Amino acid sequence: MAGIISVSRTDLAQRRQKLRRQRQMRIIQAIWRTFAITSLAGGLLWVAVQPVWMLKAPKQIVMKSGNKLLSDETAQSLLVLSYPQSLWRIEPSAIANSLKKQPTIAQAIVKRRLFPPGLIIEIQERVPVAVTQTPGNKKVIIGLLDASGVWMPLEKYTSLNPTRKLPNLRVIGSPKQYCLYWTQLHQAVSQSPVKVMEIDCQNPTNLILKTELGNVHLGVPGSQLSEQIKVLAQMRHLAAKLNSGQIEYIDLKNPESPIVQMNQKYQKLTPKIPKNI
Repeated sequence: MAGIISVSRTDLAQRRQKLRRQRQMRIIQAIWRTFAITSLAGGLLWVAVQPVWMLKAPKQIVMKSGNKLLSDETAQSLLVLSYPQSLWRIEPSAIANSLKKQPTIAQAIVKRRLFPPGLIIEIQERVPVAVTQTPGNKKVIIGLLDASGVWMPLEKYTSLNPTRKLPNLRVIGSPKQYCLYWTQLHQAVSQSPVKVMEIDCQNPTNLILKTELGNVHLGVPGSQLSEQIKVLAQMRHLAAKLNSGQIEYIDLKNPESPIVQMNQKYQKLTPKIPKNI
């Protein structure tokens, strides 16, 4: 019995000693891991603060534009940056947000470039499709409109794009009078074979188009805009049959029964719709 007890105590002592060694190894490993992580972080910090990671001049910025309406120099002039500046102190999201506040820029993405150090900036510019005339209290406010209905001040656009030609399409009325249906209207008008020079939105009960065929009355803008423009396209040969000076306006309020209002009389017109349309 005494021998059994002695062996058990010896085995227990060896186990305690083994556990102590394991604890010591874990402590040593933890110290080394902490030292390695600290050294790595310190090394990265040392590398980051080196002069090579500095933005020293605009030539280190690469501008990528989706439309190329703005020159690289003009786009860079919109950046709020000082030189020299640590590349790591620059906040790409803040620069992107400041660019998107510009009325001529629809989208902006800013990324750091490590090799060679610099910035990559991708911008999507707004392309104006119409010149707007908004009646004011004392004067008419002139602006520009893109395909999605975003309004831009004319002065701001021309200052950034002094050599760009303005759109031929003109829109008369305040934005609140056409913003709800502008995207649908512009898409239909831009695809129509009948040239539209002006869109008058001043009367909320009657949208008027100034076209190569004459004035076209569409009534209250609604879901039938596309159908009205389609019927107008089917009437494009009207100018060959009638003198445009005799036409007062074309009434397309009911696209199923278009009417040509003559200067002296009404003439009901039911255009022949090609079967392939």
